[in-house]
Amino acid sequence: MDFEHADALNQAIRLLSLRHRARAAALLAPLGLYPGQEALLLELDRSGAMIQAQLSEALGCEPPSVTLMTRKLEATGHISRRPAPADKRASVVELTDSGRALVARIRELWRSLAEETTAGLSARTVAELPGLLKTLTDNVDTRQPRS
Repeated sequence: MDFEHADALNQAIRLLSLRHRARAAALLAPLGLYPGQEALLLELDRSGAMIQAQLSEALGCEPPSVTLMTRKLEATGHISRRPAPADKRASVVELTDSGRALVARIRELWRSLAEETTAGLSARTVAELPGLLKTLTDNVDTRQPRS
């Protein structure tokens, strides 16, 4: 790949990432959320209660980031934390009724954001995007050993 193509590709990915995050932040703000918190709530909705280390792995975040998010979401009443039965040093995190109600609003917001982001693309392209983007993510995932 020549530099001009590589530059165009890298710039497009960088700008998409920045603008998507900014748009998500603008949509989440009226819900009292910051980017990343919605992913945590959606993961708990998908997977159920889990310890923070599992949540960190599922989100692809560092444990201190998850600790900060869980503290803030617990303070707003959207999640609860309790000591894990098998390891009192670990915390089990789960949605509260307030968190479940908020997840329903996040799902609507997420659908709108996806539709806005993919406007003008064919249904086939939109269907292929998750797989393509996962491949790109896996290609640059620094948490995985390089082969």
